[in-house]
Amino acid sequence: MIHGVIITPFDAAAILIVLAATLGYLNRRFLHLPQTIGLTVMGVIASLIVVGIDRLSPGSRLSHEIVAFIAGIDFHATLMDGMLSFLLFAGALHIDWSEMHRGRWAILILSTAGVLASTAIIGIGFQVIAGLMGLSIPLVWCLVFGALISPTDPVAVMAIMRHAAVPPTLQATVAGESLFNDGIGVVVFAIILAAATGTEPLSLGHATHLFLLEAGGGIALGLVTGWLAYRAMHSIDDYQVEVMISLAVVMGGYAVARWLHVSGPVAMAVAGLIIGNHGVAHAMSDVTRDYLLKFWALIDDILNAVLFLLIGLEVVTIPSDMRLILLGAAAIPLVLLARGVSVLVPLAALRPFLSLGSLAPVTLIWGGLRGGISVALALGLPDGPARAFALAATYLVVLFSVIVQGGTIERVLRSRAGIR
Repeated sequence: MIHGVIITPFDAAAILIVLAATLGYLNRRFLHLPQTIGLTVMGVIASLIVVGIDRLSPGSRLSHEIVAFIAGIDFHATLMDGMLSFLLFAGALHIDWSEMHRGRWAILILSTAGVLASTAIIGIGFQVIAGLMGLSIPLVWCLVFGALISPTDPVAVMAIMRHAAVPPTLQATVAGESLFNDGIGVVVFAIILAAATGTEPLSLGHATHLFLLEAGGGIALGLVTGWLAYRAMHSIDDYQVEVMISLAVVMGGYAVARWLHVSGPVAMAVAGLIIGNHGVAHAMSDVTRDYLLKFWALIDDILNAVLFLLIGLEVVTIPSDMRLILLGAAAIPLVLLARGVSVLVPLAALRPFLSLGSLAPVTLIWGGLRGGISVALALGLPDGPARAFALAATYLVVLFSVIVQGGTIERVLRSRAGIR
């Protein structure tokens, strides 16, 4: 509610779409930045202007109204229970299974052992850094931060990689790892958060059981829903119905995953791979294929525009405490270090069996961006001192990741590939 006016879900959606379209136009017209980076930057600038107005005019309640508006959106529920299913399915549709199959061991290890190693390194390192600053944060809550910041989201660099001479197998590996480490990361986060809040014990056996149940159940559900959709599409030739079937897979499948308490993100990634490969190749006419892929590309673009705009606007929700800013800034090199270790060690172990090329380390490390999933998980934390630390650190890491890493990855890849 703003000044007595009740903001309905439709009003909130309309405001965000209008803002995304307006700022997207201004970015394309004047800044010429990649869309995700441009919207994030413009969202941050708009937020800082709002904060500045409040500081210069003590009677202003503009930032309070915007915080109330963003809080009313429920960013966590909007992304985790809505947008994420569409984003993962749309991303999986465009991954070449044959290329992904070549990098399957790298994807499997990076999205499981890599996520767990990154969570542990960041969690322990975060507690050490906080202690050096005189802040006392329990280890389990530091591990919660490690789990929520470990999943990567390379949306902003996928198009760049296609123009920077990155081998197709490496492209598929980066995309496949991001899809599955999103799902695995959410599962790990949920397990550690349950232990931190005291609702579930944190033991290796119990955590392994929950992990296998949620991740394995998600894979099984994705295989079933993807296969059913593939068979249905194969038996007809009507692009309108087939696009609706793909929508039913995403919305219905994600709802079923929640009812069954299995990983919806993993299920949608698997279903998207099946439809994007077997479905596109064997179950669709040229007309249907064109409509379906363009439909999901547009959905992906719209949702990502809104998502990265929201990330930029979130700056007004961060408490203005210098200790939080310093801790968040210190978390940036820690996260990069953890990513480096969790990538380089598996790649070294796999070298006798698989070589992804000389571009693999820099692509996976510098191109492993953090995005909306990390912000949504941080915003979903229960109220308490640990939430403020985690939210500030998450925001600064994501901001650095999207703007600095996303803004320089093309030059880095071209330089390493010897392309001017």
